[in-house]
Amino acid sequence: MVITASKLRQDIYRLLDQVLETGEPLEIERKGRRLRLVPDERPSRVAALDPHPGTILGDPEELIHHDWSGEWRPDPVP
Repeated sequence: MVITASKLRQDIYRLLDQVLETGEPLEIERKGRRLRLVPDERPSRVAALDPHPGTILGDPEELIHHDWSGEWRPDPVP
């Protein structure tokens, strides 16, 4: 994102927090030149993933040895 120094002055704390949260660099244009503000460490890519309710968490090997007989139906459910 490219902004002017005036815009940075107006929203400095919000913009700093945005850079820290997203890891996306912020470019400030001043006198025809650009400065780049980047976080020291990028946020974890895993932390940025959306949660998926109903997802099975755990060891996949436990699924193989699970008793599925209570879940099995001879006819498909429409």
